[in-house]
Amino acid sequence: ILAVVTILGGGYLLAATLLFLALVAYRELMKACKLSGEGKKLSALEINGYIGVLAYYLVMVFVPDRIYLFLAVVLILIGFMFIYVFSFPKYHSDQIMSAFFCVAYAPVMLSFIYLVRELPYGVYTVWMIFISSWICDTCAYLTGICIGKHKLAPILSPKKSIEGGIGGIVGAALLGGIYGMVFDLDIRGCVILCAAGGAVSQIGDLAASAIKRNHNIKDYGHLIPAHGGILDRFDSVIFTAPVIYALAITLM
Repeated sequence: ILAVVTILGGGYLLAATLLFLALVAYRELMKACKLSGEGKKLSALEINGYIGVLAYYLVMVFVPDRIYLFLAVVLILIGFMFIYVFSFPKYHSDQIMSAFFCVAYAPVMLSFIYLVRELPYGVYTVWMIFISSWICDTCAYLTGICIGKHKLAPILSPKKSIEGGIGGIVGAALLGGIYGMVFDLDIRGCVILCAAGGAVSQIGDLAASAIKRNHNIKDYGHLIPAHGGILDRFDSVIFTAPVIYALAITLM
């Protein structure tokens, strides 16, 4: 219900919702990477990240020229390097790179939901992010149960199969085509967007799992009952949104 209300509303409502999700996801990832401060105290890296994410979203909403989003990301990196240099040797270079990754991985990539929504016909195109992510996940699960034999990533996720992955992509593409027919959109474009989104969504899911395995955690957080944290629920969407944006501005 919240997704429907915020996405249909768009504008400031959607941007504010995504900013909240981005900040929570950033906090979850910083904790997973053991870069957060002790207790309620924020580390300098966290502070720079929070300020940077807030600035990035303000630029996204209030500055029409999208080149400034790239500049905002660069300035966030410079901020991390500033902390690295003037607090040396408090932080190791690996920590600086990880902190910047925490900004780019969730907050920046989540922002593409807003960017897709702001495109011409974005009120329709934005739903393909979720079709290609969540429908692919469902179809992959069902296909894997029925005919899955060959492991997709045997060490990382033993239950996922190549057959399931293909089934997920096909399912997302089919529903994308139906979606295009119902709303009188470019059917070919919808199929391509959802198929590509479905393929990359599986990488997003596995990537989030790999990070958890590396840091020996079960869930990123406990914000969403029965799902975990923001990153646990939006791991595939984080990857899908930029791909849908890139293909939408190219094909539709």
